[in-house]
Amino acid sequence: MISKADQTLLKKKGISEQKVAEQLKNFVTGFPFLKIEAAASVEHGILVPDKDEVAAFLAVWDEYCKAGHNILKFVPASGAASRMFKDLFSFLSGEYDEPTTDFERNFFNNIEKFAFYEELDDVCVKNSSATIKELVAAGKYKSVVFNLLDFTGLNYGSLPKGLLKFHAYDGIQRTPVEEHFVEGALYAAMNGKVRLHFTVSPNHRAMFEQLVASRKDLYEKMFDVEYEITFSEQKQSTDTIAVDADNQPFREGGALLFRPGGHGALIENLNDIDADVIFIKNIDNVVPDRLKGDTVIYKKLIAGVLVSLQKKAFEYLRLLDSGKYTHEQIEEIIRFVQQKLYCRSNEIKHLEDCNLVLYLRKKLNRPMRVCGMVKNVGEPGGGPFLAYNSDGTYSLQILESSQIDMSNEKARTMFENGTHFNPVDLVCAVMNYKGEKFNLPDYVDPSTGFISHKSKNGRELKAMELPGLWNGAMSDWNTVFVEVPLVTFNPVKTVNDLLRDVHQ
Repeated sequence: MISKADQTLLKKKGISEQKVAEQLKNFVTGFPFLKIEAAASVEHGILVPDKDEVAAFLAVWDEYCKAGHNILKFVPASGAASRMFKDLFSFLSGEYDEPTTDFERNFFNNIEKFAFYEELDDVCVKNSSATIKELVAAGKYKSVVFNLLDFTGLNYGSLPKGLLKFHAYDGIQRTPVEEHFVEGALYAAMNGKVRLHFTVSPNHRAMFEQLVASRKDLYEKMFDVEYEITFSEQKQSTDTIAVDADNQPFREGGALLFRPGGHGALIENLNDIDADVIFIKNIDNVVPDRLKGDTVIYKKLIAGVLVSLQKKAFEYLRLLDSGKYTHEQIEEIIRFVQQKLYCRSNEIKHLEDCNLVLYLRKKLNRPMRVCGMVKNVGEPGGGPFLAYNSDGTYSLQILESSQIDMSNEKARTMFENGTHFNPVDLVCAVMNYKGEKFNLPDYVDPSTGFISHKSKNGRELKAMELPGLWNGAMSDWNTVFVEVPLVTFNPVKTVNDLLRDVHQ
């Protein structure tokens, strides 16, 4: 039953009663597993351009940038860094006072290598009247960690990753936000202008804006560019209702409980962006300048692949619109859809002329993305597959393990033996051949959500995440995979990852 108070809350959030009813139904029915044809590989859908092809695609991208197209770099940056410090939080609450685990010993043995060391040292002197070295010599290890994590110190336990000091350069420290400034200047500049968009949490937006205001001029002078920096927050209308163990709406003090819908909700933020081409990359996947070369080359490469494919798709769409095409040209378009866009239908040979043209037009006229894929090194997360769509076609998709029926031996084997991994390295084209924006929510597969089990104040609840940004939310896009080197994938999952050579 929806009360008047519930209706007021729904109106405030911009969520319809029908949407709530659909979400409640999903908790009862669950989400179906996807049928997969094969794991994508070099033999099945992952491109590995040779040296000459790489040079050609790089040239295509450089020309595209010079032509004045609207380019933007989109960075999901709202995630808190608390999980980075899980081991240190455990140390703080532990019954021992000196580093005991390998993680703890590694942290303290190399603490001077962290970019935030000097700032932490200053805070220790201010709050504890001793330097880090003095605290460690006195066995006050927990005091150091407390000053790092607590709000009275650096507050790193509560800040988002984007605002932490990741890398040091001769006395200057950079946050991931600043590293994305640099990346944007190196591969996403258009006539001296670099557009960056960060999705942030409401609690941290002012901090991001303050950082940008204080550092933007430095990087504009460094790269002789002009930055346009914008922010957005995950919309309340994308929150999802929580339920109890019996799939009834979860209430606190009589009020319905809603939870953020996961990163898939950001398809709405992406839909609000006005750009021809949009790069997407996670906030923590950045490296110091000395290692940016490969990142820049392969970002330009996948962008060159994208605009090359888009140009050809636009040519074919205009040809189909003209009605002046030959049988040979239709055969050429079929080959393009099947061999370049990797979208296949077992029924295409049964389609009559008119229906065949409609089918080809539908597959060509949709958003397009090219995704970098790295070789699998056992990282948890999604991977590239050839998966079946609701219309019976199968195409390249990024799938999470939760979307695959692991009780099906064939499907499980495909997942376990997958050769590549999704590092979240995308470049997207979101305009149609007439220069109009696609409405991206129209291309989401709503049946690819995910249900997780949580707790709230000691009570069990079930939460629902919307179709993920790079899987279900982009399910009905044209998708192409390109192999990129592992050196371009350097996420920071724990604070000690910053001690790896690629972050020094």
